[in-house]
Amino acid sequence: MKVMEELVRCKDWIQKALDKGGNTHEFKDIVDGVLSGHMQLWCNEKACAITEIVVYPNKKVFHVFLAGGKMEKVLELHDNSLEWAKAQGCEGMTLSGRKGWQRALESRGWSTHQTVMAKEF
Repeated sequence: MKVMEELVRCKDWIQKALDKGGNTHEFKDIVDGVLSGHMQLWCNEKACAITEIVVYPNKKVFHVFLAGGKMEKVLELHDNSLEWAKAQGCEGMTLSGRKGWQRALESRGWSTHQTVMAKEF
């Protein structure tokens, strides 16, 4: 299936994650990011995730930007994306999301390193 078709199929999941994530992006921004190669789309029949590689001065990190769909199906995307990230030279993974992700990912070796806080004005 073509990437654009998959993005359209996953649009509701992506939009819900964007809405919960503070509306920093619009769906079009995600489409542009994936089509340009800046972001990656990972999906299966009942879930999707959008990732990006972040290059810091001392480290290259695979960042899970958003995810949506059935939790167990989102978790199924973990291992393939992890292997791909390693092949790209990433040294770790990060995730921005609701606190519930902590519980869902602990069994896969994830731990909390920072807390992100926001204030709208």
